[in-house]
Amino acid sequence: MTRYMIRAEVDKVTGASENWLGDGLDGIADQGSGLWVPGIDYVAGWREARESADRLNRALLSVGFELSAVRAVASTDEDGRGVVRVAGWPADLDRLAVLLEARAESDGGAT
Repeated sequence: MTRYMIRAEVDKVTGASENWLGDGLDGIADQGSGLWVPGIDYVAGWREARESADRLNRALLSVGFELSAVRAVASTDEDGRGVVRVAGWPADLDRLAVLLEARAESDGGAT
């Protein structure tokens, strides 16, 4: 379901190719998708999640990740709240975990 909303803004950091959601990460677009409930504003939650996903994707790019390997994906939950999921190949997510752990160790865990 999110796929249709995302197509309207393909110029964002999260991708611009014809099938950017499926670029090597099969099935992430359908994670948690279900039927929409009338009267719930899914778009507002998705827009908020999209801003966060774009920021995270810019950060991932800035430290050398390829969005075809790991990316943040905007979505909503069943109540219309924004949700950002991080999806990627296990090796790349392990690399991200190492980077975050090193950051936490270098400054005592402060963010």
